[in-house]
Amino acid sequence: MHHLLIVGAGQGGTEVLHAFQRSPLLTVIGVVDSNEQAPGLQLARRGEIRVETSWTAFEGTTVDFIIDATGKRGVFEQLIQFFPEAAVLPGEFVRVLIERLTEKERMLEAIIHCTSEAISVADQDGQTMLINPAYTRMTGYSGQDVIGKPASADIGMQESVHLRVLETGESVRDARMKIGHDRRDIIVNAEPVVVDGQVRGSVGVIRDISEMKALAKELKAARQKIRTLEAKYTFDDIIAESEAMRFVVDQAKLAATMPVNVLIRGESGTGKELFAHAIHAASERRYEQLVRVNCAAIAPSLLESELFGYEEGAFSGARRGGKRGYFEEAHGGSLFLDEIGELPLDVQVKLLRVLQENEVVRVGGTKSVPVDVRIIAATNANLEQKIITGEFREDLYYRINRLPIHIPALRERPDDLLPLSTHLLRKLNQSYGRSVARISEDALEVIRKQEWKGNVRELENVIGRALIFTDKTEDVLRKGHLQLDHPVAKKRVERPKKEIKHLSDEMSYVEERLIREALEAFDGNKTEAAKQLGISLRALYYKVERFNIYQ
Repeated sequence: MHHLLIVGAGQGGTEVLHAFQRSPLLTVIGVVDSNEQAPGLQLARRGEIRVETSWTAFEGTTVDFIIDATGKRGVFEQLIQFFPEAAVLPGEFVRVLIERLTEKERMLEAIIHCTSEAISVADQDGQTMLINPAYTRMTGYSGQDVIGKPASADIGMQESVHLRVLETGESVRDARMKIGHDRRDIIVNAEPVVVDGQVRGSVGVIRDISEMKALAKELKAARQKIRTLEAKYTFDDIIAESEAMRFVVDQAKLAATMPVNVLIRGESGTGKELFAHAIHAASERRYEQLVRVNCAAIAPSLLESELFGYEEGAFSGARRGGKRGYFEEAHGGSLFLDEIGELPLDVQVKLLRVLQENEVVRVGGTKSVPVDVRIIAATNANLEQKIITGEFREDLYYRINRLPIHIPALRERPDDLLPLSTHLLRKLNQSYGRSVARISEDALEVIRKQEWKGNVRELENVIGRALIFTDKTEDVLRKGHLQLDHPVAKKRVERPKKEIKHLSDEMSYVEERLIREALEAFDGNKTEAAKQLGISLRALYYKVERFNIYQ
């Protein structure tokens, strides 16, 4: 470390002292001026630097550099003679040098001040020496609050990244801290300032993550709203005037509140997907994804990779980087597997493992990916019969059939025909540009007599076709607009008697036969059949499930 003596403590000498007082390369050993009240002497005293009124007081002291800041003739030559071993520099030269350095320093400060990133700079002693306006805006601290003070002044009892950098000489990345009067969450990156191989300071760049958190929260809320829209229907969209349908809706609402897999059964066109949407929309998963998969619409060779995803190079034509499957897409939400009875046996095995382990392994991969998915399955097939014939795994059946829901056919709930027809009329009016307000009584009578093998889908088709043949000025849908097939009487099939072996078997056979006869007598209307049999509708549904009576 070189020793510097400043002779002259007026304005020039004071500027020199300011410039070199905290220099890492020089140590100011003294300031000399005949005027004891000179500003440079006062500054030196505050910095605990030796002050004298004559340079002769430093005779015998090691002095490497002397700056003549007196501005008087002859002093420069006297100093050279008195300190022959020291390098004496004229004050004018030093002032020019300081001005150039100050100009560069001001330019550097201007660059730091104009950046939008909050920046603080600490010297080698851990004192804050520079901050920019962005720092003040973020923390609320001004230069008076922190400059010249320890670098920990703005963070309280937390560890200062500046001090860590100065101690270790290494960078600090992504340090989480709280700063300012309101304890704002920030991330700090700090780098050491290295001069001639030595750490001379630290520069910290501060980012406010409280705003990032707010933006992330807004983004999550937006995603939740978008995902909510993906469940197109709710229970309000389900027409349920009949007792049978209200019972099913109550079951579905119960299913929505339970974290179990659901199996929706019913004939084609009864609204199984509508119920799946409603269950998801009423569940705790409503703000997450509802992914819909028609198992019968995807080629068996592709179904496994679509459900569980695949890794890059798993097969010819595989997408670069691989692909997430439907299970991963539905993570946190619900996966609707329509026509689940059409799943190939090999896919059923893998699906069962996913349901048991809550993780998937992509095709061509070995790494397990955790998934949290609620399964809502649907089918119009007789799964029990498929189990007997070996087309459907029994263990998978019990996994997905934890909470079964059976949607009655349209012919079993005639009380829903009028409200359904009215609802479909309003819906299709908008699609076809019509203004038909109601359906005539004679048209309703024809609708009531129809068998509706295609259920609600067929009813929608008939009303839509009828609207096409109405004039734009008509406001009533009449019988003449309808194009319906005449109902065909069902052939009654008697079940052959079995040999009686036990009383319980015979009782079950008789009970099943009576239920079948009642259902056939009332054309599948379970409400009327239950009344005729003298049992509750809920008990009838239980027995229908027990005896596998599906029409």
